[in-house]
Amino acid sequence: MQTTPSPQTPPPAQALILAAGRGERMRPLTDHTPKPLLRVRGQPLMAWPLEALARADITQVLTNTAWLGEQIEAEFGDRLRYSHEGRDFGGALETAGGIARALPQLAEVFWVVAGDVFAPDFVFAPEALARFRASDALAHLWLVPNPAHNPRGDFGLAPDGRALNGDGPDGQRFTYSTIGLYRRALFKAPWCDIPCGNPAGVKAPLAPLLRRAMDNGCISAELHHGPWTDVGTPERLAQLNTVAHP
Repeated sequence: MQTTPSPQTPPPAQALILAAGRGERMRPLTDHTPKPLLRVRGQPLMAWPLEALARADITQVLTNTAWLGEQIEAEFGDRLRYSHEGRDFGGALETAGGIARALPQLAEVFWVVAGDVFAPDFVFAPEALARFRASDALAHLWLVPNPAHNPRGDFGLAPDGRALNGDGPDGQRFTYSTIGLYRRALFKAPWCDIPCGNPAGVKAPLAPLLRRAMDNGCISAELHHGPWTDVGTPERLAQLNTVAHP
C-alpha cells in the first residue's frame, strides 16, 4: 500500500523579527495597523530588516505576532514563518517569552531584530556571525549612542568587548539597538526558567535575562554608528518620512 510522505520539516530559522507588540505609544496609528506595518519611506517598517537579511542570504526568517498579527501574515505570506502569540495565548509574551516560544523553530545561533526599529544601513554580516560562533558569548548586542528619549542608556561596554550591567569604565552607557546575535543556550537553564516552546505562554522581558548573563561575563557587544531610530512615537515616524532615503 502506498503511503503519503510526511511534510518535510523546514530548516531552523536563522533570524527572528520581533513584531508582537501593541504599539501603545503609536496610537491612534496602531489602532488598526500593527506598528511593524506602518510605512517608512514607502514600505512597511519591518520590510527594511527583512530586505537586509535577504541581502545577507538569510532566507529562513521567523516573526512573532500578536496585535493584528493576521495583517502581518497577509502582507508577507510565505516570505516569513510565524509564531502566533496572539492566536495561541491571546496576546504578546514580551521579548524573552516570545523568543522562548519560538525556540523550537530557531537555529542554535540566530539573529534577533525588532520590527519597529529603523536601521537602514545595518548589515547582517556573515563575518559577525562567524566571530560570534567562534566565541563563548551567549549573545552579542549592537549598541547605539543614546537617543534623546533614552539619555541614560542601557548597558556599558568594556574595552574587551563585554557588555556590562552598568556603566562602562568611562562612566558611560549605550542604548541597546534591539539587534543582536543569540544562542539558544541563553534561553535555557540556568539563565532562563521558561521551558523550550513556552507551552504555558509565560510573559517575560528580555532585559533581566541579559543583565544576569552580563553579570557572569557572558554577553559581548559593539557599537553601531549608522542611522538608527526606535520608531516609538508618531512624531519619530513623521520625522523619518520627511527625509529622503539616498
